[in-house]
Amino acid sequence: MEWIWYIIAALGAGIGTGLAGLSAATVMVSILIVLCPSFHGETGAYQATAIALASDILGSAVTTYTYAKHKNIDLKRGWIMLVCILCMCTVGSYAAFLAGNVVLGSFTLFLTFGIGIRYLVKPDTSRKDQAAKGEKLDLKGVIISLFFGLTIGFGTGFVGTGGGMMMLVVFTAFLGMELKTAVGTSTFIMTFTALIASVSHILIHPAIVLEKWPVMLICIIVATAASLISARFANRVSNRTIGLVTGAVLTVLGGSMLILNFWDQLSQVTLFVQILRCLGSLAGYLLPCILILFPIRLFTKIPSFVFRKLLHILAFTCVALMIQTADSWQAAALTSVLIAVVLYPVLKIVEKETWYPRLLVEKKPGEIKKSLLLLFFMFAALIAVCWGIFHQPYLAGASILMWGTGDAAAALIGIPFGKHKVKVWIADGKKSWEGSLGMLAVSFLAGFAVLVFVQQTPPGWAFLCAGIAAFLGTATELFSPSEYDTVTVPAVIAAVLLIMNL
Repeated sequence: MEWIWYIIAALGAGIGTGLAGLSAATVMVSILIVLCPSFHGETGAYQATAIALASDILGSAVTTYTYAKHKNIDLKRGWIMLVCILCMCTVGSYAAFLAGNVVLGSFTLFLTFGIGIRYLVKPDTSRKDQAAKGEKLDLKGVIISLFFGLTIGFGTGFVGTGGGMMMLVVFTAFLGMELKTAVGTSTFIMTFTALIASVSHILIHPAIVLEKWPVMLICIIVATAASLISARFANRVSNRTIGLVTGAVLTVLGGSMLILNFWDQLSQVTLFVQILRCLGSLAGYLLPCILILFPIRLFTKIPSFVFRKLLHILAFTCVALMIQTADSWQAAALTSVLIAVVLYPVLKIVEKETWYPRLLVEKKPGEIKKSLLLLFFMFAALIAVCWGIFHQPYLAGASILMWGTGDAAAALIGIPFGKHKVKVWIADGKKSWEGSLGMLAVSFLAGFAVLVFVQQTPPGWAFLCAGIAAFLGTATELFSPSEYDTVTVPAVIAAVLLIMNL
């Protein structure tokens, strides 16, 4: 199993280096010291750092070559940083050996998470007054280069991580480089710093090579290949896309590693463990579905409204699954709230991308993030009321499935086959009788199945309950504004099921 983590760590390290010039240790050390028992010893973190630095040598070199081909390196503004960092690497390496696992490991984990959040908040670090390539440093630039060069050099040798990220910030925010030029310049410097720091680590602790040479070899090969591929990708996309991808990967990785690192303390909180289990079941269901759905969207001519409803189906079925597997209503409800709280800012960030409205089939600006926020808060409310107050968890699941399947049927039937529009004065005139009848039938079948086979309700009573709930839910959807039927329809269905089953 450890070999799988070695490959994952090397892949993450290579992607970070190629995309944003991050040190390999930013990703690799976190995984090795937390998930690999062979790195849990007294010098485990130090050995992990040495392996990451060794992987950085070729990874940074091939990344530098790729950026150089696109003329994205500027050594006239980076030579002072290069000299200072090279001078301080060895000093930092020796200090790291004296510090041991506690300082080294914890710092790396928090740094990984912090870098990820920083990229999500501000994916493009470039400033308006960018310096021209090859422009010489002024006195202020020299002072900045000296200060940060010395500190970054020591930090690179000490923890083997953060150097690439810090250089990127200095080059873009203080020295005015364009983002891709900053990445190319920082990886050029990292090629030499990684070589010096790696050799220093090995000379100080030769057992790294004697004991871990197979791990070092596989990490170097995988990280180098990943760096080359991701660097080619980075030179073909926008700076903002690079930042968003890097931020998402590092935030998830850093958060996961922090949880694992402090698991002994966190596992004492029962609700935290239950929420984590809910998130795990959701991830196990959602990730395979997403890997299937998005290639379908990208490489087929599937109608937009069909893909949109497939996303809706994915959303409500994942919550129904969570209700089935959750240990308590508090865990299920809080997980739904957590998903809404995390998704909203993420969607707010990525909705500025040109591909966003096309890929997710957004009808108007801001519509998707608002709908998801309402959707998951409604799920949380249904779970809290049905399960928490009335101790009927499956009625929450039934109302969610009846609304979700009915809503999907209304669109999939009504859009292509709806020839007769509903002309009732309260309706908006866009819905059809065909779509409404489809919603009524499918919603009834979903509710009847849950009540009979899950809730163990007698078939006759289940038939009546599902029929009335489906009819009133369909009527509510017919007369509700489209942006609010996410709330009104499941609320009405849940109210009917609760009244009739209590």
